[in-house]
Amino acid sequence: MSLEGKTLFITGASRGIGQAIAERCARDGANIVVAAKTADPHPKLEGTIYTAADAVEKAGGKALPLVVDIRDEANVEAAIAKSVDHFGGIDIVVNNASAIFPRSTKDTPVKRWDLMHQVNARGTYLVTQKCLPHLEKAENPHILALSPPLDMDVKWFAPHVAYTSAKYGMSLCILGWSGEFKGKIAANAIWPRTAIATAAIANVLAGEEAFKNCRKPEILADTAYLVLNKPAAEFTGNFLIDDSFLVSEGVTNLDQYAVSPGDELLPDFFVPENPPAPEGVNIMNISLSH
Repeated sequence: MSLEGKTLFITGASRGIGQAIAERCARDGANIVVAAKTADPHPKLEGTIYTAADAVEKAGGKALPLVVDIRDEANVEAAIAKSVDHFGGIDIVVNNASAIFPRSTKDTPVKRWDLMHQVNARGTYLVTQKCLPHLEKAENPHILALSPPLDMDVKWFAPHVAYTSAKYGMSLCILGWSGEFKGKIAANAIWPRTAIATAAIANVLAGEEAFKNCRKPEILADTAYLVLNKPAAEFTGNFLIDDSFLVSEGVTNLDQYAVSPGDELLPDFFVPENPPAPEGVNIMNISLSH
C-alpha cells in the first residue's frame, strides 16, 4: 500500500485538513499540488501555500505550490496545466476547499450564499471536471471530497439552509460521479464524527478554547490515505465517517487523534444518528469520549 509517485491535486491545502492529508500522502513519496489562495501570511490564519509545500517536502514528498481560486475557471485550468507539465499527470483529486457560514436564512447575506455555493459545490465540480482527462489516464484514479453523508433530516437544514445546501452539493457530486465513473474512477467522501481543530473552529464556530474538545486533522489524513489506496474500480460511492472507517481498517487507538485525550468531544454537523458502518463494525462501540 503506497502512494509513491502518485500526483495529488489538493484544494485548500495551505493549512488544516488539506495540509494534513498532503503531509500524510507525502510520507510515501507522493507529488502534491498545494492548490490554495493564501500566498502571503494572513493575520488570522496560519500557513501559506509555501509553508505547506515546505512541510510536504520535509515529509518526503514533492510539492508544487500554486495560487488557485477554485471559483475561477481560467485559473483552475491554468493550475491543472502547470501541475501536469510539472509532474506528468494527475492521479488523485482531493476536494477539500470549503467555505463555511452556518447561520439562519435571515442572518445569511446573499453574498455568503454565493461564496459557499461557488467554493463548495461549484468549485468541487469545476476542479474535478478539469482534472478528468488526466484521471482517465491514471492508474487507480480517485476523487475524494471532504463532505458529509446525505442525511435528509430537517435538523441539518433548518438552522443553516445556505451552508447545508452548499456542503450537500459536494456530496451530490460524489454520489453522481460514483455512478458515472463506476469501474474506472473512484468517487468517495469522508467526514469527521467530531469537530476538528482547524481555523473554522477558532474563527467561525467556537473559538480556540474549544480545541481541547476537538480531534486533530490527522484523523482525516489517515482516513483519506487509506481510502486513496483502495482499488478505484471497486471502492466507490462511499460516504465514510472517519472513526468508524478507521476502526474497520484495524485502527484501535482513537485517543491518538484527540487534542486533549479524555476531554469530551464536540460532535460535528451532519453525522446521521445511525450512519452506515463498514462491514463488521459496530459504530455504537465508538464513543465520542474516546
